[in-house]
Order: sequence, then structure tokens, then C-alpha cells
Amino acid sequence: MNSPHASGLPSTRRDFLGRSAKGIGLLAFSGFAPAFLVRSTLGAPAPETDRRILVVIQLAGGNDGLNTLVPFEDANYYRLRPTLALPKDKVLRVGDTHGLHPACTGLHRLLQDGKLAVVQNVGYPNPNRSHFRSTEIWETASASDDFAPTGWVGRFLDHACAGQPADSHDPLAIHLTGTGVPQSFMGEKPHAVFGLGGGLGNRRETDENRRLLEAMTGEAPADPSGNASFLSQTLMDTLVTEKKVQRVIADYRPANPYPASTFAASLRSIAALIAARLPTRVYYATLSGFDTHSGQGPAHANLLTQLSAGLAAFQKDLEALRLSDQVLTMTFSEFGRRPSENESRGTDHGTAAPLFVMGANVKAGLHGSAPKLDLQRNQDLTFSTDFRQVYATALTNWLQCPPTDVIPGKFVPLNFV
Repeated sequence: MNSPHASGLPSTRRDFLGRSAKGIGLLAFSGFAPAFLVRSTLGAPAPETDRRILVVIQLAGGNDGLNTLVPFEDANYYRLRPTLALPKDKVLRVGDTHGLHPACTGLHRLLQDGKLAVVQNVGYPNPNRSHFRSTEIWETASASDDFAPTGWVGRFLDHACAGQPADSHDPLAIHLTGTGVPQSFMGEKPHAVFGLGGGLGNRRETDENRRLLEAMTGEAPADPSGNASFLSQTLMDTLVTEKKVQRVIADYRPANPYPASTFAASLRSIAALIAARLPTRVYYATLSGFDTHSGQGPAHANLLTQLSAGLAAFQKDLEALRLSDQVLTMTFSEFGRRPSENESRGTDHGTAAPLFVMGANVKAGLHGSAPKLDLQRNQDLTFSTDFRQVYATALTNWLQCPPTDVIPGKFVPLNFV
């Protein structure tokens, strides 16, 4: 007789979590959850109301920093980008020398209202231009020549959430990526994490789902290894979480409308879960499509419109809920683009770029130093702020966790929060 492990079913919690959002389906079994379990979890006491929450937004593909935060007074910008450079009179000014892309009207208003910080020229030493590897570096907070098995959020959970009750079904971290568990979430210890598809999530029915259900309900052959018992408990935990999360999202009525985009729907779902007072400390969402090698102009404008409008609606919703003081939102992208445009009116993989930090408690404006553009064609930017300084700031000044517990090495925090 085949055990779940021998037949390809997950045999450890990490294996289950890593595979669940890739097709097995964290959302596939809600119809089979025992009602008493769902009711008992939904009726659990709400956690403390002053819990600080971090929302991480990945701009997947490598966002072009120079056309996001535009150095409109630098002649080199226009020299390096004869067709892609944005006209000085079109940018949304944030100072005497820089302005946001004209698609970023929502972000510009947030900055004017004191709710948006822009950290300039963020990167790391010896940059890697592979999407996969550079994303891994950002998610593990490792050096470019170090391959870490755990992520920076996972290590935060290891240290800050060690006292979470073992029988709690409420997740400490939730991702809305539609793919797999972000490497950021991987820790040395098991933690309750949960995955939804992009936007409102989806339910999947597959042969593999049915095999898992058979194992859970005892219809599969006996498993002397004990893996089926583990699988049953893991799936039951997932069922309870699934019921609660889907009900919260379905019942949520935001105070203000969100734009009609998958990214905005993800943020709406996050707002709903925050409003439900889950003990979740970290949320993670993705906006993809930033790999703009050709025809960058309209594509990048559309992406920044989605980003700006979605984040502005999310912040406005949190304010209406009177929860904005509890939430800090931070973007990242695996790398920026080259300063010089290519022959396809796009930009190729580069190094540093700005990132956004949004919230009621940020110190608004520009932080860090702007990149120097006195460069030759196809030269890269030299970063001036290490991304691990940004993480150290969020850990120290927001999540109140010593950064040395999470990030290898010493990185001086910034003052954006």
C-alpha cells in the first residue's frame, strides 16, 4: 500500500505549505470542513487592537526607477533616454529636482498629505540581474553570494511570534500571490501561514485535491508511517482558516471603492482581513509585469496607474476603518532598469531603484541620495541605500524586533518611520 509520501503527497508541513499554493489548493476543501470547527474558530476572541502590521508589495519583473521617480533637472537623464524620458512639465513634482511619473496621481496626493516616503536608489553590493536570484536575495535579505534557506519575514516570525498558541488556526502571515509561498515567509520554525490567489482567490478541484481529501477522511489505505495523521491535521487547519478567510472577504464592504484591477482586489482582501482583527502580522501581495524590455512607455504607465490607484484606495480604506495607525505598507522590486534605453524603446535589467513606504506614521518625502547619471550607455547605477537598511528600519521602528535577530550583519536603520 502506498503512503501519502510514497504517492507524491506532502510529508512535512513545509512541503505542504510550499506546494499548496502551486496547485494542491489551500482553498479547495472548504465544503468538507466540519461546521463546529468553523464556528469555534470564527467565534474566537479578537486579538489586541494595537497590533502593528506590515504589508509587503512586490513589483515583480524589475521596476524602472528612473521613470518612477524622475530626475527632471538632470540633463543626463534626457541624454540616456531620448524617447523614454518623461517631459519636465508632465511629472508630478516632489521637490526642485525630482517628480513622480504622471500616472502616480494617487501616490503624489499621499506624499502631499504626509503619508508616503520614497527611499531613493535602493540596491545591494555585487548585484545579480537574474529575476529568480535577485528576488531570492531580496526575500532572504542575504548577500549576493550567500544562499539562505530562510526568508527575512520567516525569521521575524521565528523570533517575534514564538509564543503563538499551537492550536491557533489564524495565520501569522498571508500572501496573495497566486503562485507559491514567498521565500520571505520561510522560517526555521513552523508558523501558520496562508495563501490566496490574486484578488479574491479561487477554488481548485483536481485529482490531487481528491487524493488529499481521501487521505484526510480516512478513505485512503492505512499509512503506518503516521504521515496521514499529519496530513489530516494540516488539512483540517487549512479548512478552518479557509472558511474564515473566505467569509471575511465575501462579507466585507469597503468604505470607499477600489479600482477594477486584480491588484486592487488583493488590497481590498487585505483590508478586509485587517478589519477582521486577525493576528496576522505580515501580508504580501504582488503586481507583476515590470519586465519592460520593449515598448515600455504605455506598459509602465499602466502598471504605475494600478499601483498608485490601488495603494491610494487601500490607505483611504484603512483610514475609514480607523486602522491606518496600525499598518505600514512597503514596496520592493528585484532590481531597477538600466539608465539608458535600448533599441526597442524599453530598458534592460539594471540594479538600483526607489521604493515606496506608505502609512499614517511615515516621515513623508524623499529619503536617501539620488543616483548619479553621469554614465555611459549600458552602465548601471551604483546604489546608495542597501535594501537591508530598509528592512532594518521596518523591523526596529515598526515591528519592534531587533534587526540583528533577522538580518545577517549590521545595517543602520533609516528615518522614514
